[in-house]
Amino acid sequence: MAFVVLICVVVKIMAQEPVVGVADPEKLFTSPDPKLNANKQAALHIVRDLLECGHWDEADKYLTKEYLQHNPLVVSGRDPVVKFFTGFMKPKPIPAKMATKIVAVIAEGDYVMVAYPRENPDPKDKTKKYSTTWFDMWRFENGKAAEHWDNQTK
Repeated sequence: MAFVVLICVVVKIMAQEPVVGVADPEKLFTSPDPKLNANKQAALHIVRDLLECGHWDEADKYLTKEYLQHNPLVVSGRDPVVKFFTGFMKPKPIPAKMATKIVAVIAEGDYVMVAYPRENPDPKDKTKKYSTTWFDMWRFENGKAAEHWDNQTK
């Protein structure tokens, strides 16, 4: 009996809380500070209009031409980023409420960071998944994203 209790305690210690998004993610993309609000709204359009819905024909509204990219899979510059995403994404209607799950949106100065829940296959058991957090962060200049970071690996 003591062995079963010990196993249950160890499993609970090793278990994680799942990463989940908020019920109304659009509310996270606002701020009472006008500059932070403008940057958060631009980030909202990048996440929803470009990344979720594939409207890369509108990228010039939200990304600078020189857009610096720190993702190791994508070359810097707005045109290469657009080419990368349009290579596998087709535009779809922009919904009234975004489908992308969001954990948090944090803005400070010229930076906006968006955290997302993400599920990955468990490397020890491919029939199972675990949750973690993905992020995108942008630096804004004059209302457009000028630089991007995420946790992508090769």
